[in-house]
Amino acid sequence: MYEYLPLLLFAIVFVLILFGYPVALTLGGLSVIAGLIIYDIDFFYLLSLRIYGTMHNFVLVAVPLFVFMGIMLEKSGLAESLLETMSNLFGRLKGGLAISVVIVGGMLAASTGIVGATVITMGLISLPTMLKKNYSTELATGIIASSGTLGQIIPPSIVLVLLGSVLNVSVGDLFTAALVPGLTLVILYILYIVIIAQVKPSSVPSVSKDELKDFWAEGASKKIIVAFVLPFTLIVMVLGSIFAGIASPTEAAAVGALGAIGLTALQKRLNLSILKEVIRDTTFLTCMVFMILIGAASFSLVFRAMGGDRLLSEMITQGGLSANMFLALILIIVFIAGFFIDFIEIIFIIVPVAAPIFTSLGIDLIWVGILIALNLQTSFLTPPFGFALFYLKGVAPPEVKTSHLYRGIIPFVVIQLILLLMVILFPEMVSFLPDLLNEK
Repeated sequence: MYEYLPLLLFAIVFVLILFGYPVALTLGGLSVIAGLIIYDIDFFYLLSLRIYGTMHNFVLVAVPLFVFMGIMLEKSGLAESLLETMSNLFGRLKGGLAISVVIVGGMLAASTGIVGATVITMGLISLPTMLKKNYSTELATGIIASSGTLGQIIPPSIVLVLLGSVLNVSVGDLFTAALVPGLTLVILYILYIVIIAQVKPSSVPSVSKDELKDFWAEGASKKIIVAFVLPFTLIVMVLGSIFAGIASPTEAAAVGALGAIGLTALQKRLNLSILKEVIRDTTFLTCMVFMILIGAASFSLVFRAMGGDRLLSEMITQGGLSANMFLALILIIVFIAGFFIDFIEIIFIIVPVAAPIFTSLGIDLIWVGILIALNLQTSFLTPPFGFALFYLKGVAPPEVKTSHLYRGIIPFVVIQLILLLMVILFPEMVSFLPDLLNEK
């Protein structure tokens, strides 16, 4: 009976979180109570060592730096100029504006890695424009929500940074491995828009000739250079330095944060008020992440001390679960959990429990990390609880109903599931680029 206490502790934590109790305090508080029962007062000494070891992880310094970079770019106005320029460049095509939203979403993902900020930014900028140009409401909302979540998988992703820390694998390798699946997803989204443009052209109208004429008559070349070169330079600085082995992800994050300040200054948006706002938001998000991290470290210490990881391994062995069946089980659990709790909580609660078992089963943790990131991204889009849908509904015009969001996102969820299946069946999509770079 007592051997099942770790699972009971896990279940209690999960239920309390679903009831709305703060994640960090729930994890930490229950862990301290359980630890005191098991270890007595010595638990606090063990806990302090565990927390110090966790906070001493140099990779986690990248979290506040990438958050700072993302929020600063959000304030710079680059997204707005990018979208305007892209929609005019693709204006002659049916669905040109929709294709622009996907590409801008991908570029913002490669610049920021913050899902909520990207969905809200794209919703505020592009949704009124798409509706004004008579785009189908369902298609417009589906494109924006799905493009906004590209920051989950396209590096530099906060999700991948945290997964690298929990799985104890190189964040640089995770970034490299995620590039092919991330770009494949962008291509699949664009292909879907092109097909819709052929099948139902009325739902994806092109930009009017008058708008195109005005764009090319008013210094289009300068607009294109500003809109593309500046963010692309930042992406190359951050990701290029990591892939080339010049800088670690943490060092590249520092370069990105400094570059974001520079780009905001070039856009003439940098002032003391903006800087204070960015620092405040960065501090808030970073404190939230690290409070949860401390709670998760406490929970992991107690769970393993109670023999939880050993119990799970024995249950898998006795239940006859193969490595693939266990992987499928974890992906289903992560997918369902993504309806109810944030990705940070999932990464720090579920993944540490499963990681040692993945290792013992001989499963590639880089591949597992990419699958979990893709899985989280899919669950964030899936009705009725997808977080991205709630973000978008919060900034959508009143005429956009929840039913529009639900209907519009379904094709993109199907595309996500197709990609997830592709990565499961063809692990080379994940390993190809890291192997190529390692050979050099």
